[in-house]
Amino acid sequence: MNNLLLVVGAGALAMLFSFWKTSWINKQEEGTDRMKQIGASIADGAMAFLKAEYRVLGIFVIAVAVLLGFANAGRQDSSSLISLSFIVGAVASGLAGFLGMKVATKANNRTTHAARTSLAEALNVAFTGGSVMGLSVVGLGVIGLGGLFIYYSNLFGSDADNINTVLNVISGFSLGASSIALFARVGGGIYTKAADVGADLVGKVEAGIPEDHPLNPATIADNVGDNVGDVAGMGADLFESYVGSIVGSMVLGASILAANAFDINFVILPLFIAGSGILVSIVGTFMVSVKEGGDPQKALNIGEFGSSAIMIGAIYFLIQSFLPETFIQGGVSFTSMGVFYATVIGLVAGLGIGMITEHYTGTGTPPVMSIVKQSLTGPATTIIAGLGVGMQSTAIPILILATGIMGAHHFAGLYGIAMAALGMLANTGIQLAVDAYGPISDNAGGIAEMAELPAEVRERTDKLDAVGNTTAAIGKGFAIGSAALTALALFSAFMVQTGIDSIDISNPMVMAGLFVGGMLPFLFSSMAMGAVGRAAMAMIEEVRRQFREIPELKAALAVLNKGDESTWSDEEKATYEAGLDKAEHGKCVEISTQSAIKEMVLPGLLAITSPVIIGFVFGAETLGGLLAGVTVTGVLMAIFQSNAGGAWDNAKKMIEEGVVVNGEEIKKGSEAHKAAVVGDTVGDPFKDTSGPSLNILIKLMSVVSLVIAPLIA
Repeated sequence: MNNLLLVVGAGALAMLFSFWKTSWINKQEEGTDRMKQIGASIADGAMAFLKAEYRVLGIFVIAVAVLLGFANAGRQDSSSLISLSFIVGAVASGLAGFLGMKVATKANNRTTHAARTSLAEALNVAFTGGSVMGLSVVGLGVIGLGGLFIYYSNLFGSDADNINTVLNVISGFSLGASSIALFARVGGGIYTKAADVGADLVGKVEAGIPEDHPLNPATIADNVGDNVGDVAGMGADLFESYVGSIVGSMVLGASILAANAFDINFVILPLFIAGSGILVSIVGTFMVSVKEGGDPQKALNIGEFGSSAIMIGAIYFLIQSFLPETFIQGGVSFTSMGVFYATVIGLVAGLGIGMITEHYTGTGTPPVMSIVKQSLTGPATTIIAGLGVGMQSTAIPILILATGIMGAHHFAGLYGIAMAALGMLANTGIQLAVDAYGPISDNAGGIAEMAELPAEVRERTDKLDAVGNTTAAIGKGFAIGSAALTALALFSAFMVQTGIDSIDISNPMVMAGLFVGGMLPFLFSSMAMGAVGRAAMAMIEEVRRQFREIPELKAALAVLNKGDESTWSDEEKATYEAGLDKAEHGKCVEISTQSAIKEMVLPGLLAITSPVIIGFVFGAETLGGLLAGVTVTGVLMAIFQSNAGGAWDNAKKMIEEGVVVNGEEIKKGSEAHKAAVVGDTVGDPFKDTSGPSLNILIKLMSVVSLVIAPLIA
């Protein structure tokens, strides 16, 4: 057990590395006074939202912790200390989001400043900011789980009679992480998309100006949204996936101890794989570098795929060192090499889903080009094309997942499936670093536009941002794939804890649960989409009001729409400059913040209360049916929505950069561009609110079920 201190030490090393990287970012130049002002406004808006969100979540955490403590007090197979696990998991998840967002809002204008001199320096700053997010997530996850496991093992004992109690109590950590993740994802997604829709529809389509133009009142809120949605939200999302996969593996490892001379290594192996993944991720960050004129995408791929190759070697060494050559599970004999194969299957499946996601959402790919072509005939055909691409994109990832599940089960049974989920997330540190790089680059481009820097600066930030869109799509693919395997691992752990051998769908109660579970992702998505729509309406009305009622803003907009700046008179230039600081950005930030906080509550409560009600009223088997239904439709809906939204987004970007279709060049300001903006606006809540939130929905419902399993068994 003392060896677990090495795992906690790896987590502490990740945190030290994050603080060192943060210190390096703080030393970089922030740029002009105008850039500093814009960066400060974005940082202030992001922190204001986070504080408001955490105040609401603080009440929720305390209330749930009290209920968990009362429900588990005095039980032989659990303890009221599950409340402590829940609070630690919630705090760790919130802290990961806070640290990631804090450094992202520092790195954005520093990335813009670096882009004034070179692409290579800008990539270095943006990726360093992302690496802080990635390593904070894995560091806090391993410190929390490893530390609690050591504490509870010493308190209760880790022998055959007490290991299940330890794991039941520690599952509260995963519940805390999942709860915060759902609210962070939904709240952040509503915030960012309300601002984005307002900036796009009123700024681009109605006023004919870029969404990041300083005259657009929604620009600051839009850039704040990139941080609260894609940094804090994605960080919390992968934090709970990471923690959930470890907990699921540990519970399933405990279920086979009795048949294998009570070898505790089956339980602690996932912690060691997670700890080694931290070290590999740190090595991976040093593999990302690009020379001036080089390809940023290639540099990031080297870091991600290179670290994956190293991770395979580390997993092989750990499995061979920890597990016996053969072991028994469910009366069937398996081998340690089988566990290795299952883990590698998970890692390869994650990369495969990421690559397929890139195919369906990447700039210039056939699916995205099909949407560009359909934009020539208006918004309706653009939307139809995007929906078609999103639906088609579910096929191959689901086949990869199905093959991975069957392969992992063939080689190592249910324990193999859990280890496949862990393998997919083993190097989360570098995956999340690459993913968080995207919104930092996006913000950098926005700051360059708002600060009216030379065109070559925006070209460099656009190049980074285009790569960031692809990395974000791959990150979403990983998140969806890991959600499916993690939910399956947690589902299997739930069955073990409740003593259910199989789910019989011919049982009417199970079938009823299956249908209700299948419906929940649709109801949840409708809540998230409706919330974005209501918040966006308020944002659109506010931006229109400012363009209409602020004289300086209205006059500056009229000058801007006259065309080339070189043709402006001195009086027109003065009028334009007088309007630059008149946009009331704070009111748009306030609308997004209030809407997100209010609207995130109902979807979150739906996810948490559904399994509790079904489990206590109808029993464990009906709850098992519910989990099966929500997992299947949730994964399909998540892939469909994320990929449709990503494809619409990049179709719009291709047109803005200029693209030739049937010998005719389509560019910004054309009718096709306006149609593509409408498609992107529809896709925004798909890819950044309801789609990613479904990942957390299916895992949260599984982990809630796992936590209440001892109470309903």
